[in-house]
Amino acid sequence: MKTNYAFVLVISLIACVTDLHSRRIPNLLTFGGALGALIFHILTSGQAGLLASSGGWVTGIALFFAPFALGGMGGGDLKLLAALGAWVGPRDIVWLALYAGVTGGLMALLVALVRGYLRQAFSNIWLLLAHWRTVGLGPVHELSLEGSNGPRLAYAVPIFVGTLVTVWLNS
Repeated sequence: MKTNYAFVLVISLIACVTDLHSRRIPNLLTFGGALGALIFHILTSGQAGLLASSGGWVTGIALFFAPFALGGMGGGDLKLLAALGAWVGPRDIVWLALYAGVTGGLMALLVALVRGYLRQAFSNIWLLLAHWRTVGLGPVHELSLEGSNGPRLAYAVPIFVGTLVTVWLNS
């Protein structure tokens, strides 16, 4: 296993535990993880490592920025994906985010089903799409993380699963 994968697994596991416990992902973990990745890649690969690490960080932000800006995801999740991107680079963070998205969607369906919220969840999605079609793309407070009373996911869990799959497929 590549050395950087060990760091990625540890960071995503710690984020998973803290998100499940407190519904927060510490900035020390996300910003510290990103800084650690930059230093690691500079020391091991020089300028090429700096470019790959920076590119992964920016790609991680770009991938989750829209859901964050629209109120459907917390800032800790966005910063976590960016930190992991700094470790794995732009290509692998895209795959990690895709695996996390599939896992998150399946988890959301399961949680909604178990909590009796599935019908309301689909209704909310329909309302959100109708709002965006008529008013334009933007956050809808009543359907956002802060304004909704629906069940919440600790999204670090799907990110951790995406990390596991990415590491496994690249090992």
